[in-house]
Amino acid sequence: MIQTDNVVEKMSSDIAVIGSGPGGAVTATLCAEAGHNVLMIEEGPHLPLDSAAHFSHQEMLQKYRGGGVGLALGRAMIAYVEGRCVGGGSEVNRGLYHRTPGVILERWRREFAAEGLMPEALAPHFAACEATARVEFLPGDAPLMSSRLADGARALGWEAIEAQRLFRYGGPSNEGRKQSMSETFVPRFLRAGGRLIAETRVSRLRHSGGKWHLTARRSREGGPARQVEITAENIFVACGAVMTPSLLRRSGIKRNIGNSLRFHPMLKAVALFDTEVNRSDDLDPVHQIKAFEPRFSMGCSFSKRPTLALAMTAHPEHMRLVESDWKRMGIYYVQNMSAPAYVRNLPGFRDPLVVLRHDPAQLAELAEGLKRLCEALFAAGAVRVFPGVEGYPVLHSPSDIAKLPDTVRGTGSSLTSVHVFSSCPMGEDRSKCATDSFGRVQGAEGLYLADASLLCGPTMVNPQGTVMAIAHRNAMHAIERRFH
Repeated sequence: MIQTDNVVEKMSSDIAVIGSGPGGAVTATLCAEAGHNVLMIEEGPHLPLDSAAHFSHQEMLQKYRGGGVGLALGRAMIAYVEGRCVGGGSEVNRGLYHRTPGVILERWRREFAAEGLMPEALAPHFAACEATARVEFLPGDAPLMSSRLADGARALGWEAIEAQRLFRYGGPSNEGRKQSMSETFVPRFLRAGGRLIAETRVSRLRHSGGKWHLTARRSREGGPARQVEITAENIFVACGAVMTPSLLRRSGIKRNIGNSLRFHPMLKAVALFDTEVNRSDDLDPVHQIKAFEPRFSMGCSFSKRPTLALAMTAHPEHMRLVESDWKRMGIYYVQNMSAPAYVRNLPGFRDPLVVLRHDPAQLAELAEGLKRLCEALFAAGAVRVFPGVEGYPVLHSPSDIAKLPDTVRGTGSSLTSVHVFSSCPMGEDRSKCATDSFGRVQGAEGLYLADASLLCGPTMVNPQGTVMAIAHRNAMHAIERRFH
């Protein structure tokens, strides 16, 4: 190993894990604790959880890929976000937590011939992850903004739940600590003797002489970037559902890679209530409406003044309400499951192209979901609802909901997503799967995937719990079989 100005130019390990998000951090930890020499490589910086206020402009610049702006092109575009820091998406999301619904696992077993995905088989892996990254309900009453949504659902006879969070509550006001990877699995990995290098982007993989060779470039604050050459016997790629297929395709690995990316596309609406529902010291909202799953689901969003202003951009003539009445306002969303998108690299561009292939039925379904959301908000006491879509009218009563379009159209649709997955699905159906049922890439010795790209389709719920549990299962499988 050669070092120059504290930048390692040549490194080797038994196992290299590319990416430190929920899948990568869990995988690297188990491998290190099994006695392997493990190197975890992260493209973004290694920052404390509280290096910036959550959802602030500073946090977006520090911890998000592209400053929080990713764009999937199509008839109705989707703006999506990804983490780019040690801990990945777990550092920047709200941490709402669900185990994978049984109906989703059954679909994956049926459509992809994915083995071992029964709820009872995955339960020990969920439990093992939850023992390190704590999962808790709110310790007291939910914020009014959150409980109002549940009240509206109940008034309409719809099912609503309070979701758990990856959060350890406590302290004088139960502010607690988010259970991100930098707070949980990354320290456990380092205690097990694992090595972590941040600000290092892997650009290509090559297999020769029975080993994997990684070409990477490491940035150093205040100094020049240096090329790093890394060799490892086994590799787990966990760069995220967009960047994982980009890296594999750039490395000549293309079979069923990057052809089936999926999102949970989301539309938002701002409700103005009859009384105050939003305080600056409120905990995050946690209620969700489940009555219409798996077609679509609804919930509450983080609703501080900056995010309220962003959500109101479709109604600039009413922006003054954010300053005068933000305590009576809240942001809500509806989301469903997108049709597949594809990921491709373009010569001369650093990041890949993402193109959506829209399903008209799913766009109509999302439009129906927005109407149902507005119905729930009026039942919850809203006096006005502002759909977050350019050109949509302000709604003053339930009768105005009929004015909303029956489908989502055009580039001004304001679709967003924070859940991205399924670009390299796992399973035994070799006609559509990139890996076997345990994440080993078809036809590539010692190469595994360990992130949301592996999921066979949308999870219907926040996917972080699913990613962690499947990474735990797959890493245990590989370790027990000595990576054969």
